[in-house]
Amino acid sequence: MSELFAIKYEEHSKRFVVTGEMTLESAKIALTESKGVFDAVNDIEIDLQHVTQADSAGLALLVDWMRAAKKAKKSIAFKHLPEQMDAIAKASGLDELLPLK
Repeated sequence: MSELFAIKYEEHSKRFVVTGEMTLESAKIALTESKGVFDAVNDIEIDLQHVTQADSAGLALLVDWMRAAKKAKKSIAFKHLPEQMDAIAKASGLDELLPLK
């Protein structure tokens, strides 16, 4: 069985890497595991290349991370947005708000 959700910081690349699912099923785990994970970094870069499945709950998590970064006066950017998430973002108009790299 694969890991449902994980986020870790890669010191050598100075970015966070998300693995697993970003779905309604994993949303609670994702919120818990990501709580406070960005505290020590001012420029947050999140690589989503290893996300295996995504839905609107995953997109909502990105928006939550954006909100938290703004509140903490930190920059945030996302790399390799999964196709499913990109389609939902475009359909909802969120694609213009997402800070993509």
